[in-house]
Amino acid sequence: MTTYFDHAATTPVRPEAADAYLRASQVAGNPSSLHAAGRAARRVLEEESRESIAADLGADPAEVILTAGGTEADNLAVQGIWRAAAQAGRPGLVISAVEHHAVLETAHHLAAHEGAETRELGVDATGVARIDELEALLAEQGEQIGLISLMWANNEVGTLQPVEQVAALGAAHGIAVHSDAVQAVGQVPVNFAASGLDALSFSGHKLGAPIGIGALLARRDLTISPVQHGGGQERAVRSGTLPVASFAALAAAVHAAAVDLEAEAVRRARLRDRIIAEVLAAVPDAQLRGAPGQGRLPGNAHFTFTGTDSDALLFTLDAAGVCASSGSACQAGVQQASHVLLAMGADDGAARSALRLTVGWDSTEADVDALLVALPEAVARARAAYRPRPSQRTGAITKEAS
Repeated sequence: MTTYFDHAATTPVRPEAADAYLRASQVAGNPSSLHAAGRAARRVLEEESRESIAADLGADPAEVILTAGGTEADNLAVQGIWRAAAQAGRPGLVISAVEHHAVLETAHHLAAHEGAETRELGVDATGVARIDELEALLAEQGEQIGLISLMWANNEVGTLQPVEQVAALGAAHGIAVHSDAVQAVGQVPVNFAASGLDALSFSGHKLGAPIGIGALLARRDLTISPVQHGGGQERAVRSGTLPVASFAALAAAVHAAAVDLEAEAVRRARLRDRIIAEVLAAVPDAQLRGAPGQGRLPGNAHFTFTGTDSDALLFTLDAAGVCASSGSACQAGVQQASHVLLAMGADDGAARSALRLTVGWDSTEADVDALLVALPEAVARARAAYRPRPSQRTGAITKEAS
């Protein structure tokens, strides 16, 4: 039997989302067509999907731009908003050092190839962005900055960021602010209008919809340069025929998460806190990473284990029937230290010894029982397999699994 603790990578499809997909897939019509079948598809797309998503996330339906997932939504926001701002004479782009690679690599590409003046904000030891650095930067160069992008919640350590404070700072300087909320939507309250943000990205498969769907929420007066061109769908910034059934499933998943959000957050936090307490008791030298208590996602527990390598730890857990991860699934199999942990001040060895345990809508106490049986032995075996290797950061000796 497999026990699943990798909900931050993807979570099982909710029954409500599967049902919505099946029903909508029976509607045969291109939502851009004018005939009866097209109008029927359009009703599902607009009335049952876009309007539902907007209502659950505190947005206007016209602000919901449907995409193929979080990575596309992040790229559309960072590229599209920055290019429009750069054309208006504001080439500055500010991100945090702990962003998901969908934002981080996009910002680096714009800097290398299109002249973006990219700045990375540092973070403290818990992973919270240094707002003092941002305030100093805005005081000095605010008129040159066109976009700030700060994730709502970190995908590795679960730390929540002060997005509303950053949105207010951006507004005071006339700077658009975007947030990658892929990990936040469905776990913590997200209200687009109340946040003050100009744009917000999220992904369906993190909250119980199928993989391959997501959305960008963008204020109606926000100028975005298209990243792809075609028939002019989605405010002419994201052309392409829309998969009606997929977005019906997305709306159903968002709604299912929204209506039960408070109680579900309490339930997940109880599982998370049990994991944290019992892991630290069973492996006393384990180190919890990320912000404490209410400063982290309710479903995230992230540890480093001195004298282990993440891959060896994960393989051992997998053999015991426990699915977990060391961090972003987008970087799985890449032999490098976590950029998030390094930015938080961890040394290279610690940044290679991470274990991310994330619970979701279908996680149970029995799952936690199975994890806690398997983990101490997995740590012991990973430590027994340890051997030195050169550090990426300093050339010093760290260790890896054999």
